[in-house]
Order: sequence, then C-alpha cells, then structure tokens
Amino acid sequence: MSALKKIAGRRLPVASAVVLPLSLAAPATAFAAPKTPAASPSATPPAVMSTVGGEQLGRPGTQANLGSGAPVLPKDVTARSWIVADAESGDVLAAHNAHWRLPPASTLKMLFADTVLPKFPASETHKVLPSDLAGMGAGSSLVGIKEGETYTVHDLWLGVFLRSGNDAVHTLSAMNGGVPQTVKDMQAHAEELQALDTHVVSPDGYDAQGQVSSAYDLTLIARSGLQKKDFRDYCSTVRAKFPGETTEKDGKKSRGSFEIQNTNRLLAGDYDMAPYRGIAGVKNGNTTNAGATFTGVAERNGKVLLVTVMNPEKHDHNEVYKEAARLLDWGFGAAGKVTPVGELVAPKSAATGTDPGGTPSPAAAAGTPGKPVAASVREGGSSGMGVAFALTAGLLVLLGAGAFLVNRRWPLPDLVRRRTRP
Repeated sequence: MSALKKIAGRRLPVASAVVLPLSLAAPATAFAAPKTPAASPSATPPAVMSTVGGEQLGRPGTQANLGSGAPVLPKDVTARSWIVADAESGDVLAAHNAHWRLPPASTLKMLFADTVLPKFPASETHKVLPSDLAGMGAGSSLVGIKEGETYTVHDLWLGVFLRSGNDAVHTLSAMNGGVPQTVKDMQAHAEELQALDTHVVSPDGYDAQGQVSSAYDLTLIARSGLQKKDFRDYCSTVRAKFPGETTEKDGKKSRGSFEIQNTNRLLAGDYDMAPYRGIAGVKNGNTTNAGATFTGVAERNGKVLLVTVMNPEKHDHNEVYKEAARLLDWGFGAAGKVTPVGELVAPKSAATGTDPGGTPSPAAAAGTPGKPVAASVREGGSSGMGVAFALTAGLLVLLGAGAFLVNRRWPLPDLVRRRTRP
C-alpha cells in the first residue's frame, strides 16, 4: 500500500524533482528582506514578518486553528520558531513565528544540497587542493577530508549529510566554481523557491553576519530537496564508510576507511532517546549564534509531515529533537482535525512547469522509476532504521490549451517501510 494516500480530485502526479504545488489562491505579498539582515536576532520576534504562504503565518506567536477532536499543542516547546506542515499537500498545520528570520546553522546545508546536488554525478572524483579547504570558520564541523586525497562526489555528500562536514561543503563548492559562486547560486535558488526570508553568506551555514533563514523557508527548502532521489538517499542514511588517509608501508600504499554516523538524533538515536518512528531525514544544525536547529520529515499511516524547530530556549541534551518529536506527534494526531494556518507555496517556475531545482541530478537520473530505493546510498551507506523514499514516475497533467492543472497537492514519492535496525 502506498504510504501517501490519494485524495480524490486533488492529486497531481508529477515526476520527481520537477514541480511544486500550484496554490489555489495567490500567495500574500512577500516581506522584502533588508539588504543587511541582522545576524543576532532580538529576543522577541518582529511585529511585522513575511506573509508568504498566508497572512496568519506573518503574525508573531503561535498560530493554530484547532477543530473538534484536535489535540492541544504541546506546552513544553520552547523554540523561538517552529512549523508543522503536511509534506504532500503543503498545508501548514500550525506554526510559531514561522517567518522570524534567524541564523539557520547547518540546516542551511539543505539549500546547498538542493542547489548543487544536480550538478555532479556521484561517481565523479576530485583531488582536494589546499585552496579547497580555505576559509572555513574556526571550530567548524568536519568529516575529515585531507589535502591531496581524492574523493568521489558520493563520498563528499555523505560527509555533508551525515557529519555536516564544512570541509565537504567547501570542497564541493570549489568544484562548483568557488564559495562566492556557490553562495550566488544558493541565493538564486532560494528566491526561485520563494524562500524569501533566506539570506546566504556562507554555503555551510556557519555563523556569519547577515546569514538568516526561517522555519518556513527551511521547511520549503526541505520539501524541494526531498523531490530528489539522491537527496532522499543521503539524508536517510544512518551510517556509512568514509575514505581515510593514504598511508605507505614497505613501499606499498593503502587507504583504509572509517565509519561515520548521522548526527540527526531522531534518525540515529542517542543514549537518551530512541530513533523516531517513521523518520526519514532531513538535517540538523548547531552553532553559537543559531543555537540548535532541525528540520525533519516523518511518515506514519500514510501521512508525511515536515517539522522545523529553531533555537529552543531550553538547553537540555537533545532538546531540539525532543521538541521536534513532540510537534510531529501532535501533527500526526491533529491531521484532518485542524484548519491550516497557511501553505508551503510553489516556486516561481511552477507557473511555467520548469524545474525549480535545475536538471535532475545525475545520480537520480540513473535510478529506475517505480522501484523502491534502499535507504542506503550506493557504496558504503547503511540505512539502519532510516526510511527512504522511492521514485514515482509521472507526467504533468495538462488541461485545455496547455494550461497546468491548478492543484495544491505535490505528492512526495512513496516511502519504503522502515527497515529493522542492524
């Protein structure tokens, strides 16, 4: 049985990584981002925020329209900003300061991946130059890339998604023409997705003056990324082997590997929490200025939800994941019992049917449509309990003289049932 239930008269089949939903109503006017947004936000949200996705999402405080039988929102959520949305329909079930522009930390790597993943096949190799690793911030999270060593693109993306390696981000950025070009590409893609709260300064999400995003934008970005098969594969991988440093003994060179594990605790678990049932990614982050941030996607009983949590005031161990889990629990219980407070909007290109993320990634293009995709990526990746998606073939539905069917639904590919953790 498909993990995504069809809703009669509302579903629009699409090819993976092609089209986002077309809104039934025109979105409210976007909030114009200042040229130099503040990197250190105040303790209270601004009185006026973006209304992209709906007027109610621009209001400060918690927004929810509870219907009969809907569970009450969890009271122990302390995040400055959060959002719970239906990943398929785009309906925002509830939100708190959804458009508050805050430092995103490594959740910004979702935008980096959604922008750069389509550009290089997984098998392409790159020998790391000293200049590739220049400019990383002090204390950056690293996967352990070494100068002079050669890595596949597949290796580098494992480093980005599992270890949040800024060294992997900078290496891929060097392949993409450098950090300035990558920042420019990311900003353009954010604007195409209508993630207008987002201002990119560094591709890795490291604290930088003026670098901000929002719970709304991060959710929008995650939803776009999840249309790409390889994005889904990487973000759902629990552990993998990563190439080590080349050594020489008795005139013979050898290169071993070491295991890396995903730092997303809802996916991998930790001593104080089990993996979240139905979790399928997406990305976590933590910096001094941003605090803890997290965007996740999970599936239960055919319902797929996205949640983003930014900077909990409570600083208990793994608090950002615990608050995300509470909101996901609420969302699964509230589905069908609330009136949406807004929606995740379509990209600008949806009106013309062009691909918001560029051409399909080479790795995804190599897949076989219609067949389940293992939750691990090709070489060395292990899904453990991770949930992965499967590609769904489809064509755009056209009406009349080439006009696109106006339909808010943007079905994600079907989910493969959770595997037993090894």
